Amino acid sequence: MSNVNVKRLVENIRSGTNIYTPLVELVVNAIQAIEQKEIDTGLVEISVLRSEQKDLIDRTAEVNGFVVKDNGIGFTQSNRDSFDTLYTTQKVADGGKGFGRFTCLKYFDNVKVSSTFSEDGKNYDRSFKMGLDTEIILDETCGASRFLNSGSVVEISSIKSVKFPEKNIELIGRGIFERLLPYFVDKERRCPSVVIFDSKDPSRKISLNNYLRTQDSQIAELKVKNRQFDFLENEMTRSFQVRIFKFYSPKSAKSKISLVAHRREVTSNPLQTYIPEFEEEFFEPNAASGPSSGRNFIIKAYVYGDYLNENVTLERGEFRFQADSDLLNSISQSQIEQKAAEIAKTAMGFEISERSRRKEARIEEYVASQAPWHRTLAKEADFSTLSMKPSNQDIEIYLQKKKYENEIATRAQVNALLESDNPDELSQKIAQVVESISDSSKNDLAHYVSLRRCVLDLFSKSLEIGTDGKHRSEGDVHDIIMSRRKDSDQIDYDDHNLWILDERLNFSTYISSDKPLNMDRGDRTDITIFNKRIAFRGENEDSNPITIFEFKKPQRDDFANPSSNEDPIQQIVRYVNQIKDGKFKTPKGRGIHVSKTTPFYGYVVCDLGKKVSDWLEREKDFTPMPDGLGWFRWFGNINLYMEVISWEKLLRDAEMRNKIFFSKLGIN
Repeated sequence: MSNVNVKRLVENIRSGTNIYTPLVELVVNAIQAIEQKEIDTGLVEISVLRSEQKDLIDRTAEVNGFVVKDNGIGFTQSNRDSFDTLYTTQKVADGGKGFGRFTCLKYFDNVKVSSTFSEDGKNYDRSFKMGLDTEIILDETCGASRFLNSGSVVEISSIKSVKFPEKNIELIGRGIFERLLPYFVDKERRCPSVVIFDSKDPSRKISLNNYLRTQDSQIAELKVKNRQFDFLENEMTRSFQVRIFKFYSPKSAKSKISLVAHRREVTSNPLQTYIPEFEEEFFEPNAASGPSSGRNFIIKAYVYGDYLNENVTLERGEFRFQADSDLLNSISQSQIEQKAAEIAKTAMGFEISERSRRKEARIEEYVASQAPWHRTLAKEADFSTLSMKPSNQDIEIYLQKKKYENEIATRAQVNALLESDNPDELSQKIAQVVESISDSSKNDLAHYVSLRRCVLDLFSKSLEIGTDGKHRSEGDVHDIIMSRRKDSDQIDYDDHNLWILDERLNFSTYISSDKPLNMDRGDRTDITIFNKRIAFRGENEDSNPITIFEFKKPQRDDFANPSSNEDPIQQIVRYVNQIKDGKFKTPKGRGIHVSKTTPFYGYVVCDLGKKVSDWLEREKDFTPMPDGLGWFRWFGNINLYMEVISWEKLLRDAEMRNKIFFSKLGIN
């Protein structure tokens, strides 16, 4: 008589188990009972019980339980007492934990046992059910039997809140087979026949053994030359063996690695976690019917080893060692699975190599056509963990991550060299570190130049006439060069494209767009105003020049009218005089330092039609440039040199300045 808090015991069953766990436990017990009897005609029958109500869609009732019948040794007194003992050691030699039967109560309300066994030359019948209170065995009966053969029937029914994932008996049978495949392929211990059928149609039985035996089998083992790998644990060699199988007609299943303990699957994880090329199923053509005919399949790698047997948990749902490597545990689950994945990769040979080749070609195409700045990095990076069919975003994120990792490593090397007191170490490593810095800088420069090409293409497009027959507004063109109503407190220094106007503007530490110059904007010194006009200065010193820009919409020429109050020439002159008179201050609130010799540069960007050209020549006394795309004049009395240039010249000059870089990158 037992005295166990069964309910509390069941409630405390840890994670790792699933709805298949109790069914697998019953089948294993049945196989072991047949092995105890030592017969060659062993048979395990699995009957699927269903609820009364059929599904409205597929007209198939949900699974409500199972009956597992065997012709093994039966529940002898010894077996019965073992069943009634928590953590029994009766099957410890075969990996028994003395606990598996309790997983039945985790998923099913009812567990019933009936058995015929032989003792002292007589046959007896025994029946009972599992209790949910303090007794493991309830309502037990035992008496003489009229049956000649021993065996057991165990029923688990009244499934709890979890639904059984499959209804189809073929799928259920395959699920059991996959979890118990080591039993079916064990050459030293013959597996009995195992069949499954629907309780309402017992005439249609499916043999699980035939998954391997038939000519057109659903599962086939791959030959692997080197199936063993070793790890050291506390100076002790731990050996593992891997067996690789093809599973045909996988439906939605993925290739996996299964860790086995005592001939049953414990954990199963996707192979693609370690080798992305296993992400999709494979195809095996039919040699007789041609390459277009054949079957799809996935791969499952089963891993065996004493280390796994010794470390499986009580519930057989997981292992006691760490999932990932750490300093305290020398062998982890991820290490074991990684080695198994490499063996599976070798077993699949050409198929995996071909998928890797296609991935490499995809990465090369992306780098060559869209990210040439990553060429050096892409040659060095290991893409083995990148997904099988990476998107542009996947590749870019991966390369950016590798670039960051390289930068961190380089900084660490530099810091180590700076802190080193060994001059020999410095001389040996400095060249290597400088080379690393150089490669990173080349990638950044290539990226930057490529973005310039894109910006100039966009800028050129913005100067074209739209579908409505009109040119875009000044604001649209200006926003490409720099966004309006923003300053450098709101955007990064490299988020503008002022280099189109003047490369020196890249080094401005303060930029303002559509904001008055005399407005306090912080403690920075360089100032740029956009749209109304732009002013730029390197440092606030008397000798440094001040540069002012004025933009006019493409094809606009009304500013050249005699009555116009938007004369850009006069605007710049007036602006220069206001600066000279001290009417504007720096963002620090201090006066702008100017003297009589401070040089000023003014630029007006507009389209140079006949009206504007005549206006510049006849009324403004400007001189044409040799290329015919601009005009210039010197205002000696205020030290102002001014140019009026066309949008075409602005674009062409920017392209010419960058042409050599575009050519070197092959992005002309």
